[in-house]
Amino acid sequence: MTVKSADRVIDILDLLKDFPDGLTLKEIANKLSLPQSSTYHLLQTLEKRGLLLVTERKSYKLGPKLIQIGTRALQTLDINTEAQPHLRKLMEQVEETVFMAVMIEQELVYVAKIDNPRSVRTSAQIGMRKPMYCTGLGKAFLAFLPEPVKENIVADMEMPAITSNTITNKHELNEQLSVFRKQGYAIDDGENESGLYCLAAPVYNASGEMVAAVSVSGPKDRVYPRSEEIVEELLKTAKTISERAGFRKGGE
Repeated sequence: MTVKSADRVIDILDLLKDFPDGLTLKEIANKLSLPQSSTYHLLQTLEKRGLLLVTERKSYKLGPKLIQIGTRALQTLDINTEAQPHLRKLMEQVEETVFMAVMIEQELVYVAKIDNPRSVRTSAQIGMRKPMYCTGLGKAFLAFLPEPVKENIVADMEMPAITSNTITNKHELNEQLSVFRKQGYAIDDGENESGLYCLAAPVYNASGEMVAAVSVSGPKDRVYPRSEEIVEELLKTAKTISERAGFRKGGE
């Protein structure tokens, strides 16, 4: 049995996550096929509890209390909690931005971001979803997931160009993923954000399943010349986090 009002609250929050500038009462009611009167009361309650904010143009957007809730939810993810000190150590060693992401519903979702003082601004933020085919973290998943899983994901995937470097051909992507699998890490060469170079490696759990990916990102003119050094530290960090999650390669 489900509670209708609770369902509607979840639908509203889920809808607004895709509209960072907010939606008006009428837009929310129309998109969710809900009566405006009951939607208004739900929005008022959510606003009073800090889950929503109202902008000057009377549109509703996600509120600050969701950050607290989301942060606490991330802390309950063992892999994220275990990874934090190792991600920070990696950032200090390579002096570039470090990310960790998981895969949800065939999309990449960022769960950790450790900025370096000289980090360049990127669009990626904790909780944000990104495509798999054009990000280093996403391509790490595609390269190291079991082949049948990867094939199903790629078969259903649309691949529009995000930058002039974005790979939009599935055959070319599969060839690249094969190389990444052999070398042990994936690369994003300005395919999601122009000028950024990303190196990413897989993280496994005790059952040997890939559960996350870790990356180092920065301007290509800084990262590419140091890629050998950065990859060495990245792979060590991914291995350490995997071991902390109970992974033992080859049943060691």
